[in-house]
Amino acid sequence: MATATQRLQRYLEDELEDCRPEDVDQRLDELDTLEAVLSTERIDSDLDVLAALANETRYKLVRLLVAADGELCVCELNAMIDTSESAISHALSELIEAGLVTRRKDGRWRKYRASNGAVAILTLLDGVFTNE
Repeated sequence: MATATQRLQRYLEDELEDCRPEDVDQRLDELDTLEAVLSTERIDSDLDVLAALANETRYKLVRLLVAADGELCVCELNAMIDTSESAISHALSELIEAGLVTRRKDGRWRKYRASNGAVAILTLLDGVFTNE
C-alpha cells in the first residue's frame, strides 16, 4: 500500500501543485468510501444477474416476459421459444434465483412475470444500444 500511497501523493502534487500529507489522507478517506461499491455481496449479486442474462434462452425468456407486461406460463413461452418445456422451466428457475423473474402458482399452473429489475435492465439496454 505504501507504493500506492506514494503514487497517489505524486498524482495529487501534479493536480494540486501543493500537496500536503493531509491532502493525501483526505483523498484516501474519500477513496475508502468509494470502495464500498466493491463489497463482495454486491459484486456477487451483480454477477449472478449478468450470468443469468448471458444465456440465449434465459435472455429470450426475460425479453418475452418484459414485453408481455403480465404473466405467462411455460406452455405459452414454449410456443414462442424453440426448446423443451423442461429446458424452459430450468431456465426460469435460474432467472428466479437471480431475481429477474417471479413465479406464482395458480391451481395446476405456474405463472411467470418479469421483475422490476428485469424491466429496468432491458429498458436501459434498449436506451443505450438503440440509438447508435
